[in-house]
Amino acid sequence: MYSIAKRIIDIIIARIALVLLSPILIPSIIILLLTGEQEVFYFQKRVGYKNKLFDIWKFATMLKNSPSIGTGEITLRNDPRVTGFGKFLRITKINELPQIINVFKGDMSIVGPRPLMEVSVQLYPQEIRDKIYNCKPGMTGIGSLIFRDEEKMISDAADPKAMYATIYPFKGALEMWYQQHASLYTDFMIIFLTAWSIIFAKNQLVNKIFKDLPKRDF
Repeated sequence: MYSIAKRIIDIIIARIALVLLSPILIPSIIILLLTGEQEVFYFQKRVGYKNKLFDIWKFATMLKNSPSIGTGEITLRNDPRVTGFGKFLRITKINELPQIINVFKGDMSIVGPRPLMEVSVQLYPQEIRDKIYNCKPGMTGIGSLIFRDEEKMISDAADPKAMYATIYPFKGALEMWYQQHASLYTDFMIIFLTAWSIIFAKNQLVNKIFKDLPKRDF
């Protein structure tokens, strides 16, 4: 029943979000058509449910072929591959909003582990890789909440790739916690905390609500 209810709620939230966010989505599309490389959407293969690949939807924020240049799959703050308007979209997370289409299609859920490129999934320990996508990937999730400062951490690190590799085993442990505690209550609280963190970026409310989370010590 949980999976059926979750799918129904996903569709309802996605429909509401599409209407409420149209004043943001439509101007963003127009600006992208007139600036940068005149591309609106960026499609990339990501690992999804049961480790099957799907095309994730995002607003285009970077130069073409950016995964093949610079730091590859890792995007840093002030990354020269990011376009001017793209930087704004990434800071505000507006670039992630087209994933509402993925939710409608059933590739993603509102809440779940973030869908990664295959090369990034390899950073998880094998036991995590085998289980993490037993649920659909999400637009937000417990790993995204705990590591909402991930881009800053990686950008500030002396060795960004080493920091990237340090984060993922712990993020995997968080997603295993989510699977053990998956419920409509958990999902609703993660959605609430995601919205709360947009307004109050430095809040620690997640650890007060979910008291048994794996402890982050870095």
